[in-house]
Amino acid sequence: MSIEESGAQPEVEDQWAEAMQEEQQTRPSVAVAERAEIEPLTDDGSRNSDAEVDINIDVILDIPVTIAMEIGRTLISIRNLLQLNQGSVVELDRLAGEPLDVMVNGTLIAHGEVVVVNEKFGIRLTDIISPSERIKNIK
Repeated sequence: MSIEESGAQPEVEDQWAEAMQEEQQTRPSVAVAERAEIEPLTDDGSRNSDAEVDINIDVILDIPVTIAMEIGRTLISIRNLLQLNQGSVVELDRLAGEPLDVMVNGTLIAHGEVVVVNEKFGIRLTDIISPSERIKNIK
């Protein structure tokens, strides 16, 4: 007697169908996560929002900052530093005529050139570093 004649095949199919149906009924439903909407950031790192934010800059206007004009740098040993005296020349890493760096609290914010105004030295700003570039250069 063959399997077809005995009727064993339909019984096996019914068992599989029952098992699959039982599994679907007992399986916990899968939760679908919703995509969160995030506001894109601008180049300077701030949020790009349609909502106007009331910014009161007066709060920070009186905070003192250190501003420095850097004409160049060099690396020397303490031995050579102690040997410096009046008239010594220290070679810097910049060429004559290159712009100065304007640093505020150690962050480069502009380039400039030396000027003399009323017999005092000053600096004329020639290039302002963009806020996005300042953020990239923060260490």
